[in-house]
Amino acid sequence: MQNPFETEERRAFRETIRRYVEAEIKPNIDEWDEAGDFPWRVHEELGAMGFFGFGVSDAHGGLGFEDAFMRAAAAEEMCRAGGTSVWAGVSGRTISIGPIEHLANEEIRERALEDIVLGRKGSCLSITEPGGGSDVANMQTTAVRDGDEYVINGSKTFITGGMNGHYFVVGARTGGEGLAGISLFFVDADTPGFSRTPLERKMGWWASNQATLYFDNCRVPAGNMMGEENRGFIAIMENFNFERLALIAGALGMMKTCLEESIAYAQERKTFGKPLIKHQVIRHKIAEMSAKVDQIESYLIMMCWQISEGNMPVAEICKGKFATTKALEFCASEAMQIFGGAAYLRGNPIERIYREVKVFAIGGGSEEIMHDLAMRQMGL
Repeated sequence: MQNPFETEERRAFRETIRRYVEAEIKPNIDEWDEAGDFPWRVHEELGAMGFFGFGVSDAHGGLGFEDAFMRAAAAEEMCRAGGTSVWAGVSGRTISIGPIEHLANEEIRERALEDIVLGRKGSCLSITEPGGGSDVANMQTTAVRDGDEYVINGSKTFITGGMNGHYFVVGARTGGEGLAGISLFFVDADTPGFSRTPLERKMGWWASNQATLYFDNCRVPAGNMMGEENRGFIAIMENFNFERLALIAGALGMMKTCLEESIAYAQERKTFGKPLIKHQVIRHKIAEMSAKVDQIESYLIMMCWQISEGNMPVAEICKGKFATTKALEFCASEAMQIFGGAAYLRGNPIERIYREVKVFAIGGGSEEIMHDLAMRQMGL
């Protein structure tokens, strides 16, 4: 679909990411998925392209500007690889960069941010806990002031990039119950009392790494508090908006791959004496998939435009996320039907997409939470 807000710079950035995905990720995604990891050079190569630099000053290795269209293009093109585990693996840092840039003290920014943005080191946002994900107000990890330090105790889980992350933005309770008692802290991986274990045997995202983090009397300098005490929840919620936008764009990339692969296979495969694509039932499936791709792409373009105009369309992003994950579920299922048994074999991009659909409906805010938050944003 044509984007009326396209510019030469945006087009060039998208093409750069697309060429990289075609040359470096697609040929290796099966091997990396089966190995459960991918080379660290991918982080650094993407960092050199500016993949992580949006909203970060050039003094800290960033691009020096924000562009929602480019953010979306980066996620979409990475997820068109037919497998999203590499995208997940590199993007674990993306949702932690904003808080570090805007809330961390200058010493932390000078020491860590450029390495993170250029892909030399990893960073993670650490909010979800074993006892709750979307229920941030029920956070149990605590941080207690002790002189010039805070002592952190608790655990986090489902932290993408957690096993090879060097820095962590950690939510912890510093005040009373509810949303008003949460603060954010910057924690180095080598801090005494910090440890982690991998989450293995996952349904999807095999080449990324997710971890459970443990904080056992983990002491950090008081200056590692990011932003104001007991006001971390606001920063967390604001940060979710760009994460959800990326999830929408990534899901759109997966939908496009489902459509393109289905068309190519239906043109090649013959049944009952003619190509599969000549059968009306298959043609209707492809038409429905194409319509959903157009709908989601149009919606995404308008959300990016609103952000570029200085607005953050929270309700639309929430609605867009649950609408997109439902559309992705439809496209993945229909692509499986078109491919039949061929898509049930590992190594097929449709097989990878099919088993990675559900994480998009859960991560960054579940479909149920998105419905409820959209209604509240609408004042209802």
